[in-house]
Amino acid sequence: MTTLNHLPLPQIILASVLAEPNPHIDLRIQAYENSARNFFNAISSYKNHAIATIADLEAETNQCKVREIGLVADLEREKEERKDGELSDAAFRRQLSVLREKAASIDAEIEHYRAIVGNLCRERDTERSTLATHAAQVSIELEACQKHAALFVEGMTMEGNQLLFRFTHVQQMNPAREFSFVLQATETGYRVKTSSPAVPLLVEALNSSRDVHKFIKSIMRAAHQELATIGG
Repeated sequence: MTTLNHLPLPQIILASVLAEPNPHIDLRIQAYENSARNFFNAISSYKNHAIATIADLEAETNQCKVREIGLVADLEREKEERKDGELSDAAFRRQLSVLREKAASIDAEIEHYRAIVGNLCRERDTERSTLATHAAQVSIELEACQKHAALFVEGMTMEGNQLLFRFTHVQQMNPAREFSFVLQATETGYRVKTSSPAVPLLVEALNSSRDVHKFIKSIMRAAHQELATIGG
């Protein structure tokens, strides 16, 4: 702001002025006008500076308001995000709780089935032991029956679905002479792979009747007839 210089007041002696041929008082109007002009310029400069300062303050205030609005928006967004996060967390916790309940239920079911399997295994072992005991007894009885009937039956596991039948005591002169045949079960019927004596017609009868016991008796009769024919 421009500093105003105060003009000194002129010293006027009225008697001296009146004694002059052309009385005149120097009011120093030019200096006054210059001083007044400077004063008004100073006032104008102050006003302009004040206006600029106010404008700057208003601009800064507006920027602060804009920042405030942005901060409020950020706070609201963070609040919504936190709310959404809390809702998502709650949903995940509920899902986790449900999954844990399902897992606990599945674990309980697994333990239940394990107990059942354990019981079945124990029952199976018991049955196997019982069957093994019976099998041992049956094997003894079967061996006795085979010796009594002079007929022995063996499974040919390597060939699959085949049984070897051996029988003796057909020939009186040689009771130890052995006759045999191999019987195989197929999807279409029975088939005799080897036989002594030959029994093609008997196989056809077996496939027709499906009576294996009758077939065995027929082969034994055929062996007796063969020996009788050749004079054995």
